[in-house]
Amino acid sequence: MNGTNLCSPEITELAGAMLRVQQALKPAAKDGQNNFTNSRYASLQSVMETCREALLANGIWLTQLPVQVENGSLGLVSKIIHAESGQWQSSLLVMPLPKDDPQGYGSAMTYARRYGLAALIGIVTEHDDDGEGSCRPQNQNNEYNPGRHLGSATHTASQSQSEGNGSGQPLPRLEGVQYRKENARDGKPCILATGNTLQQKDSLRKAGFRWDGNRKLWWKYAQAA
Repeated sequence: MNGTNLCSPEITELAGAMLRVQQALKPAAKDGQNNFTNSRYASLQSVMETCREALLANGIWLTQLPVQVENGSLGLVSKIIHAESGQWQSSLLVMPLPKDDPQGYGSAMTYARRYGLAALIGIVTEHDDDGEGSCRPQNQNNEYNPGRHLGSATHTASQSQSEGNGSGQPLPRLEGVQYRKENARDGKPCILATGNTLQQKDSLRKAGFRWDGNRKLWWKYAQAA
């Protein structure tokens, strides 16, 4: 699938049915709780329940299936088909995997199904804060100085142990990776890792970093020393 093959040649009947579907839609209820950000969000079940009856009542079949994409990511096709005419429309969502194991695939699949469905059908979920521990910028120039926070010729090993993340462990020196500070939505300071993180994801995970699928970056709380 590519950007030029996302629907059938004709979608007039499908569009008419989807107009009726969207007229019946209501905002998805925020039934999930994210303890990392202390906020609520609309779960996959809530998003599905918002549109299921309207789709069925108007003869629309919904299907979502994983497809093969580049390594380290999950591809998910969301597709709606008008049962009477056979007209269809679809979208492809590619989401990086938080970790390359069954749990990582399951987590990415849930996120991808929810986002892909909401975007394709036109479901409103208001502000979505469920990105695990996602951080909001406080100071865009508040970047970590590698010489200061990752240890330099003028810093001793003990100094390096006490700096970086504030938890007694130094930030790993990784080629192509940069660090900076921001505050999470719960107000706690966190450290972001950006740059060439795909090649360094195992090292970042071992250092306590987590993947934020919304912002496409790795993060960890900067605990007070």
